Amino acid sequence: MTFVIITHVPHILLQNKYFAYSPYVLEMNIWTQYANEVVIVAPITDLGKTPVDIAYEHQNIKFVPIDSFDVLHLKSIFRTILKVPKITWQIFKAMQSAGHIHLRCPGNIGLLGCLIQIVFPNKPKTAKYAGNWDPKSNQPWTYQLQQWILSNPFLTRNMHVLVYGEWEGMTTNIKPFFTASYTEKEVIPVAQKELKGLVNFIFVGTLVKGKHPLYAVQLVENLHLKGYSVRLSIYGEGVEREMLADYIAAHALEKIVSLQGNQARDIVKKAYQDSHFVVLPSESEGWPKAIAEGMFWGCVPVATSVSCVPFMLDYGKRGVLLEMNLEKDSAQIAVVLHDQTDFDAKRNKAAEWSRGYTLDVFEEEIAELLNGSRYDF
Repeated sequence: MTFVIITHVPHILLQNKYFAYSPYVLEMNIWTQYANEVVIVAPITDLGKTPVDIAYEHQNIKFVPIDSFDVLHLKSIFRTILKVPKITWQIFKAMQSAGHIHLRCPGNIGLLGCLIQIVFPNKPKTAKYAGNWDPKSNQPWTYQLQQWILSNPFLTRNMHVLVYGEWEGMTTNIKPFFTASYTEKEVIPVAQKELKGLVNFIFVGTLVKGKHPLYAVQLVENLHLKGYSVRLSIYGEGVEREMLADYIAAHALEKIVSLQGNQARDIVKKAYQDSHFVVLPSESEGWPKAIAEGMFWGCVPVATSVSCVPFMLDYGKRGVLLEMNLEKDSAQIAVVLHDQTDFDAKRNKAAEWSRGYTLDVFEEEIAELLNGSRYDF
C-alpha cells in the first residue's frame, strides 16, 4: 500500500532522513508501519533540527516538497494565488498514486487536501482533525470550511474523519478519537507528591499568544505573592519568549519562573514526573498533549475549558478548569494546595484516565481503521 500524507507540518532533511515535530512523527510512525511506500507532501525548511524533532522510521519514503502559504495580509494573498496551482497539482498527483490518503487538518495545506480529495471518492482515506471540532467555537473561516467539507457525506466519501470529543450533529463518517504519547511499558506507579514543600508547576507548548504562557507566569506569580512556595518551569519556544523573559526580569521572578526552551522528550518526561501541576491556559486546543502527558505522570491539570478539555478533566474532578480570571483561578488552585487529600484524589484520577490512552491502544485503533474492520458507513 502506498500511504500518502498531506500535511502543513514543516520537515527537515538531514543525512537522508526526514525530521519533523516529534509528537506528529511519533504518531505517523504508527500509521506508516502498515505501508509499503510512504509519500509525504509537505513544506520543507532549511532551519536546523531542534531537540523536539525526530525522524520517520519508514525505509521507503518519497518526499514531495511544496510551498507553505497563508492569507493573513494582502501581499501573502497575492503570493498564495501564484503558489496554489502548482501545490494543487502536486497534491493531486500524489493522491492519484495513493492506496490510502491521509490528511492532517486543520491548516492551509489540509484545506487544499480536503478540496482535492473530492475527486477521489473511491480511494480509502482518513483525516486527522487535530484542532477544536466544537461547532459552536469561534474558528477561522478556513477551519469552518474544512469542517464542513469533511462532514459532508456527499463531498467526502470513503473517509474516516478522526476528531477530539463527541459533538452534536456529527455525521456517520466523523469518529471520536484520541492521541497518545507513552506506551504501556512506561506505566509505573505514580510517585507521591507532597504539598508541604516547594510545589512545581510546568507549562509545555509553543510560546505563542494563543496558549497564553504569560497567564501561566502570572498565575504562579500571584500564588507566590500570596505566600505559597511555588515554581514554574516553561518548556517550549516561540515568538512570546522575549516578552516572557522581559516580564520575568521586570518582576524579579527569576527564582520562581524558568524558561527551559525546547528539550528532548525524556527531559520533559522527567519534568512532568517532578511536577505537581501542569498548566495550559490556551484559548484553542484539540486534544492538548501537554495536559494528557502531565496527567499520565500524576500532575493535576490546570487548563481552560476548550474543546474536549472539560471531558479530559471530568469537569473538575480530575483537575482545575480555568476561568481566565487571575484571582478566581488562583483561589481555585489554593483550595487544592491546602488539601493534600483532594490533590491526591485529583492526580490519581488524572493518571488513571490518561493511562487508558497509551500508544499500544492507539496502534490497535489505527490497525483496525486501516483494515476497515471497525467502522461501516
